[in-house]
Amino acid sequence: MKAQSRRSVWSWAGSLIAAILIAIICRHFLFTPVMVEGKSMMPTFQDHNQVIVSKISKIERFDMIVFHSPISEDHYIKRVIGLPGDVISIKNDVLTINGKTYSEPYLKENKKGLIPRENLTENLHLTVPENSLYVMGDNRRDSMDSRLFGSISKDAVIGVAEFRFSPVGKMGLMK
Repeated sequence: MKAQSRRSVWSWAGSLIAAILIAIICRHFLFTPVMVEGKSMMPTFQDHNQVIVSKISKIERFDMIVFHSPISEDHYIKRVIGLPGDVISIKNDVLTINGKTYSEPYLKENKKGLIPRENLTENLHLTVPENSLYVMGDNRRDSMDSRLFGSISKDAVIGVAEFRFSPVGKMGLMK
């Protein structure tokens, strides 16, 4: 009976160790949970929303990414507006990238509080450097983003926000 009990304990221990190793590998190389802090992405994300970030997803324009801040020890979550080499222009709240105009429906809620002829985003014109991304918060009036610290290095990116798991009422895949 003792030999069988010992084998059972070792079997359970081996399974537990394998599960822990798989979880560590997945979290380190594939995905990680992140808590949103602050209001720079409102109304898309509120303070303390929790998301799963994919570390292997290809970054595309308008994805929401988590990255190491270039000016502090914090991690930021922002929307990718420009990819390497893109020519970005914002004039009178109209976003143009490489000569093509894009709508920004995620800004609609924040634009509601503006007075007539007031802009949410100041005018700008720039070219995104190679191996860099231009990022902005959805709450343009209260976001520390590339307008303040410049384009970010692609190497600073932790991953792409793919799934919100908290609050439960807003749980789901990110658009």
